[in-house]
Order: sequence, then structure tokens, then C-alpha cells
Amino acid sequence: MTSPRPTATPSGTRAASSGEIRGLTGLRAVAAVWVVLFHFHFTPLPGVTGVVDALGPLITSGALGVDLFFVLSGFVIAYTYVDELGPSLRIRVTVRFLWARACRLWPVYLLVLHVFGVWLIARAALGGDGVIAFQSVQPGLDIGQYLQQLVLVQLWDDPYFDGASWVGSTWSISAEWLAYLLFPVAALVLYRMRRLPVVLLACGSVLLMAPIAWAYLATGSPYFPWSWLVRILCGFGAGALAHLAVRRLHPTPTARRAASAVAAVLPIVLAAGLLLGELAGPGRGGAVIVLFPVLVAALAVADRGPAMLLSTPAFGYGGRLSYGLYLVHIPLFEVYWLALERYAVLAPDTALAHVVGVQVLVLTVGVAALMYRFVEEPSRRSLRALTPAVERLPVRVAIALGILRARPLTLPAVAASADGALATAAARFAAKRQARARVAGWLDEPLPQPRHAASPLRPATLATALVKAERRRAAHRSEYDLWADYERAEYIRGSYLHAGN
Repeated sequence: MTSPRPTATPSGTRAASSGEIRGLTGLRAVAAVWVVLFHFHFTPLPGVTGVVDALGPLITSGALGVDLFFVLSGFVIAYTYVDELGPSLRIRVTVRFLWARACRLWPVYLLVLHVFGVWLIARAALGGDGVIAFQSVQPGLDIGQYLQQLVLVQLWDDPYFDGASWVGSTWSISAEWLAYLLFPVAALVLYRMRRLPVVLLACGSVLLMAPIAWAYLATGSPYFPWSWLVRILCGFGAGALAHLAVRRLHPTPTARRAASAVAAVLPIVLAAGLLLGELAGPGRGGAVIVLFPVLVAALAVADRGPAMLLSTPAFGYGGRLSYGLYLVHIPLFEVYWLALERYAVLAPDTALAHVVGVQVLVLTVGVAALMYRFVEEPSRRSLRALTPAVERLPVRVAIALGILRARPLTLPAVAASADGALATAAARFAAKRQARARVAGWLDEPLPQPRHAASPLRPATLATALVKAERRRAAHRSEYDLWADYERAEYIRGSYLHAGN
């Protein structure tokens, strides 16, 4: 993020070093657990039925956790990237953003997709009844479907999410990937809205949730053709506008106390709305979705109450596990549900079936923790290290395909100087690099400086050593040798001097 992050609050609900809003990270854990419990309530066990009867819509409305994820994502993405992407649409910055999102989404997703894909193929080969997954519409297993699943576009041409994804819950990941692809363009608009009055931004954020809320009020379900598209665009946009409203607020102690009070009251209002909504009709309480942007914004500003609870290390760790938990719970549930059908020892009225069910719930957290430790974080760090190469890739591909044409490089006529032949080659190479940057449109971004770059009072350490070494060599060397020397110098500078940046 090019602009400075907001400072840490006294309560520690915001990390000073990373800019992380810890209260929102903890809220991700709550949303993930809500979705997991919603899916588990379909387990055909008397004990599960008893819990659902007691808690009612607090469990059966858990699908709202997906919409809470969408609002959270919109808020956090806008918080992190709107100042970087908003001023203008630049290839390099856009590619950097999309690559960062891909590094976050794909490693764990690909692992779960392929492992569960093997399970689906085995069921298709050995089952014989045509049912391969506990979905109302069975997913296809052809090569076209596989390729769509692989690149997370399986939902984009389907008006309904039923059967669109091999792993049922990943329809929302496909929808969110679409939002990420659209965000660089949306950021141009959001950036120019950042100075609007806070009341206007807040009202816009709430109104964006109105279409889905109306669907809940009218039918008790947000299920209609292309409803998934409305949910992701409205939820993500509402979160982004909520961020713009929050950044317009002055974080005074009074504002933080007010936000803390709102954050403390809203969970009670949400629960009451879900329960009372059932009196009007099944699912009508889902209209409380309009309050999600308010909850997220309040937790981003609050410095006490629920914000402090969600900022604890336990909730923070749960928030970091939330993505893996969201991905793995359906595959584990599918295995358990099939076992309930196939084995008499796990008959619904047995105690063993209930004990195993509780263990499966706990196992989802354990598997998510293992994947976070050994797959998600290591893969993300390794892939993010490739960011400089990925940033340059689109321009190079476009030039290779003839979409862009490289401008001829005009090098200055630099005469041999007293610093030696290497300094002459260095000047030519610098001109060549600037010309390439101009072709790629990168000159609007400052080039990275090495840790030991030259200053008015001190020459660059490595450059000085190289020039001295050049003076000790023969002066009649070919220009090819000079370029080779400078290429080696650039490699050393890029590998070692930038390592600590």
C-alpha cells in the first residue's frame, strides 16, 4: 500500500507493523465457523437435529457467513489496495495485485481440488448409482469441467451455483476471484469517491446490501438466477464503500467509543433479527444482512468490547485458518456422510455416530491448521518471491505476440570517461533500461534503489569496486565483453544488494 497505514489503536486491535485490522481477522474465524456449522446441520443425526431445533436460524442461516466473507473481503481489499490501484490503471501494479491474490487463493485450493477430485472419480467408478457428491445437482467430471475448476471460473457461465464446483463450497471462491479481476477497474471509481461525505458513503454501503435483503424478505432465500453474482458484487462493493466511510472518520476517542458500542450491540440485534424473522416466515430473518457493512466498519474503528475479543491471538489464528477451514470442511463431511450411509455401525441412532461426528468437526480445524502451516504460508511466500518476474511477464508476452511493438532504443553517444570503460558501458546500459521501462509504462513508478546506492557524499560500494577492478584490466576489450561485465554487475547488485530491502 503506497499510502501510510493507519496507526495502531491503544487497545491493540490494529497491528502497527503490518497494518492488519485484528478485529476483522478474528471476524473471519466467526464467519468460517458459522458456515461450517450450517453445512454440518444437514448431518442426519438426532443429536444434530436437537441442536438445530434449539438454536434454529442461528444455525440454519449460516449461509449468511458467505455474504459476511464477501463484505469483509471488499473492506480489506479496498483498505489495502485502493490507494495503490486507484490513481490510474497501470499494468505492472494490476499484475502485482492479481498475483498477490492468486498466491493467496490457489495453493491450498489446488491441493483440496485434486485430492477431492480423486475421491469423486473413485465414487463415480465404484458407486454405480450416479451420485458422486452430496449436492442437489451432481458436478461433471469431464476435462472441460476440470479445466474450469483449475482456473476458478467454473461458476461464471452458470446462473446457479448448484453442481458448479467439485468442492461444493468453492463456488464462492470462484465468485471472489471474479471480484478480484474487476477490482482494479472498480478502484478507479472508488479512489475518486474517497472524499464524498461519510454519510453518503455509509448509506451507499448499506443500500448495496438491499437487493439480497429484499430477496430474503420476499422469498426467505437469496436463490434466483445469477443470485451469486448479485451477492458477490453487492457484498464486495458494500465492504469497499464501508472502508471509504471509515477512512473519512476522525479516529477520536469518542468515535472509537461509539464504534465499540455499535459493535457490541449489533451481534445481539443480528441474533434477534434472525430469531424474530422466523415468525414472519422461514428465512425472512436473513434481511439482517443489511447490517453486515455496519458491523465490519464498527469493528474496524472500535478499540474495546467485541473488537478486543476478536483481536486476541486465538481469534487471530482462527482467522488465518479460516480459508483452509472453508475449503476442507466439505470434503471431510462428504466422507463422513457416506460412511453414515454405508456402515451399520454408524447408524444415526448410535452413540458412535455422534462421537465420530464431533471428531470430524474437530478434525476440520486440525487439517486446516496443518495446511496453513505446511502448504498455505510456505507456498504463498515462495510464489510472492516471483512477483518481479511476473510483473514483467505481460509486457514481454505482448511484445512476443506482436500486440505491442518495442520502441527502438536510442542510446546516447557516451565517450570513454576517466572512470574507465565499464562506466561507459554502465551509462549505455542505464539508457537502455530506461527506454525499456518507457515502453512498458513503468517510469511512473520509482525504480528500487539498492541498500548501498550512491549518495552525494559516498559512491556506491559495489560500483566503486567494479570500476577499480576495470582499471586494472586491458583497455582494448570488445564491447561484448563490456556488456558481459555489466550484466554480471547487475546480477550481483540485484541478488545481494536488494536482498535486504
